[in-house]
Amino acid sequence: MAPAHRLLAGWLALLACAGAAAQSVALQGMLGTKALLIVDGAAPRTVAPGESFKGVKVLSTAGDQAVVEIDGKRQTLRVGEAPASVGGLGGAATHGSRIVLTAESGGHFMGQGAINGQAVRFMIDTGATTVAMGAAEADRIGLKYKGGQLGYSGTANGTVTVWRVKLSSVRVGDVEIYDVDGVVFPTNMPFVLLGNSFLGRFQMKRDNDQMVLDKRY
Repeated sequence: MAPAHRLLAGWLALLACAGAAAQSVALQGMLGTKALLIVDGAAPRTVAPGESFKGVKVLSTAGDQAVVEIDGKRQTLRVGEAPASVGGLGGAATHGSRIVLTAESGGHFMGQGAINGQAVRFMIDTGATTVAMGAAEADRIGLKYKGGQLGYSGTANGTVTVWRVKLSSVRVGDVEIYDVDGVVFPTNMPFVLLGNSFLGRFQMKRDNDQMVLDKRY
C-alpha cells in the first residue's frame, strides 16, 4: 500500500505535569517529500522539510518516515506507528472517559485510535457484536489471530471462516478499554469496525451529527 494511503491513528495524549505538557505528534502519511502530520489531535497538515506546524519542525523525510524537531529535541516518526509524545516536563499520560465523534460526509462516525498500541482507523458499527477487522489489517498491527478460536460469520458473499480473538487494549482518542473481544475476517476491510464489545462499555448518546460515548464505571 502506498505511504500516502497508510492512515495513522492520531489520538490526543496530554501529559499531566506542573506547568507544561507534551505534544502528541503522529505521521499520518507521506505526500511526495512532504509529511502529513497530526499534532495534538488537530486536523492533518502537510508540512515540507524546513517548515513548521504548531511548533513541530520537519527536518527531513525519507520513504515512510520523517525526522521532526520540537523544543530542540529530535524524533523520528514512521507511518503506521502510534503517536509520539515529545517535549514537556514529563508526567503520566492522562486517560479520559469521554469520546466525542462527529459524523463524516457519508454519515458514518469515524475515529482514530489504536489496538494493542498499534494505530488504526475505526468506524462505529452498533450492529457489530465485536471489534472486527480484515486479515490484512490484523497482519499490519502484528495481531496473532491465527491462534484464535475459529468461527463462522454470515456476509453478503455467504458464510466465511473467522478468527475470534481477545484484544489486550482498544483506544479511541485518549480513552482506553482492556480485554475486548474481536474478530478477524479473511477478506480485506478499509477500516476496523468498532462493535459492541467496545461500545457496550459506554453510555452512548447521539445528537444530530455528534456522538458522545461516556465510559461506564
